[in-house]
Amino acid sequence: MVNFDQVSDMQSRGWIVVVPEHRLCPQVDILEGPISDARDCLSWIYSGGLDGELSSNDTTKDFRVDMNNVCAFGTSSGGALALSLGFGVERPVKAVLDFYGAINYADPFWTSSIDAMKAPPVSEEFINQVYEEKPIPTQGGVSLEGQAKSDKPPSLGPRPAFAFTHIANGTLMDVCFPSKDWQAVDPVLNVGKEFPPTCIVHGQEDKMVPMYLSRVLYDKLGEAGIDREWIEVPGEGHTFAGKMEKGGTTWGVQRKGFDWLEKQIKK
Repeated sequence: MVNFDQVSDMQSRGWIVVVPEHRLCPQVDILEGPISDARDCLSWIYSGGLDGELSSNDTTKDFRVDMNNVCAFGTSSGGALALSLGFGVERPVKAVLDFYGAINYADPFWTSSIDAMKAPPVSEEFINQVYEEKPIPTQGGVSLEGQAKSDKPPSLGPRPAFAFTHIANGTLMDVCFPSKDWQAVDPVLNVGKEFPPTCIVHGQEDKMVPMYLSRVLYDKLGEAGIDREWIEVPGEGHTFAGKMEKGGTTWGVQRKGFDWLEKQIKK
């Protein structure tokens, strides 16, 4: 789910890149599944788990984690997960690079149908097969950001159909976080003086997660006196990272976010 060129860019800067998987909703909700798994991964890194893995492999045995410079980056739902490592944890990450993260859940947008997307012509019985998947899956069958393993388009199985249906109908949060205890999961409601420096990268034409949702977070960061950066990508919609061409205009604009992150690391 992460663009290979972005991973290569990070590695070229001398960074250790960890791309964890997490359990998927709706069998677990957003907090119990994705956020908890991301936070467990962070705890594992801080407790020396990653160093142990590196030292046990001949090709990485000379590398060690700089515990003072652990940062988080993610796109879309991954952006929200990166931001979740800035609050509700014993030791937050040093900085966050958020690409069009899905946040600000109390906004009416999340309960509105999306004109840019149509629900697939499938039955409720078909999409609800996701509740029967065992064990709880960590892969969803559709790659929106990275590179698919096949040139053929993926078949519309129950899980992708489930996601597309609820996104289109504005009912995604009803099934992924029915308690609606937004304080527990929404970074917009958890910005305080200990929140890490944050850079937000967002496409100006995003219809899936409108740019104004991120702007609310940016304003909250400013009110709290948090170091922040805002990068708009002209002409791009949601998940643009998955289709951008390395060396193109969009590549150059979004790369400013990684340049910002590098400056945070060097502080």
